[in-house]
Amino acid sequence: MENDKKTGPRDVFSHLLAIIFLYVNIFAFGSVVFSFIDLYIPDALQGYGSSTQDGLRWPLAVLVVVFPCYIWLARYLSKDVERNPEKLDLKTRKWLLYFTLFATTIAIVIDLVSLIFGFLNGELTSSFVLKALTIFAIAASVFAYYLCEIRGGVSESKHNGMRAFVMSAIGIVFLTVVVGFYLAGSPQSERLNRFDDERIMHMTSIQYQIIEYWRVKGVLPATLEYLIDDISMVVLPKDPTTLQSYDYRVVSGNVFELCAVFQTSSDQPNAQYGDSFIHGVGRTCFERKIDPDRFPTLKSAK
Repeated sequence: MENDKKTGPRDVFSHLLAIIFLYVNIFAFGSVVFSFIDLYIPDALQGYGSSTQDGLRWPLAVLVVVFPCYIWLARYLSKDVERNPEKLDLKTRKWLLYFTLFATTIAIVIDLVSLIFGFLNGELTSSFVLKALTIFAIAASVFAYYLCEIRGGVSESKHNGMRAFVMSAIGIVFLTVVVGFYLAGSPQSERLNRFDDERIMHMTSIQYQIIEYWRVKGVLPATLEYLIDDISMVVLPKDPTTLQSYDYRVVSGNVFELCAVFQTSSDQPNAQYGDSFIHGVGRTCFERKIDPDRFPTLKSAK
């Protein structure tokens, strides 16, 4: 009866929440490390211009919020078990711990199988190996820690080895978050990047309208205002910050130039547009030549 008085729904949900926090942190931490690997050791099979920074921000946000919550809850449960040793026999706690061991064991086995398959499939690149080692290290660490918990609830305060292990894990996660924030860039720089992405999208739309005008009329429009058409509902996009029209001029019969003022520098090919819109900071112009064979006019088709 005494045991029933000291264990209840609070203990059940506390342990359940701690395990959920653990899983969330594992996936977020793994995603951040994978982004580091993709950034510094890109895999040629993945193509170029992948949104590594975009994929970095979400797991970083999860770690910043959920990891401190997990640390606090884990310490609370550890202190509670020290005060009430009988809670070591709480069935829910044991079930969750054994399930965690089961899940990490499966992860390790799958990781080893993937490593061997990658070797046989010719995909054993540095990036692949580092990702496999990351999964193995995370799973092995979780397995070792919770195996000690099952064997007797090893307390950090009473075992220097366990305390060093926990502090090292916290330090690694903290360092990962700091590096992640550095690589992800500041919110202000990301805002400027998004404005530049919108400019490129606008220029792509204008470029398409110019080509359509060429195909119908057989000549390039003298100015961008010639593209405006209320019937087909063509509206010219404007710079998202200055609200000014983009610069355009006809170079020759089938060559034109589009210009915009960018706020950031992009020296890497874009995943969607390739190297068509590589630009620096400031005014950048893009010269385009229409190939009559690829884009024949309606008049020539007749």
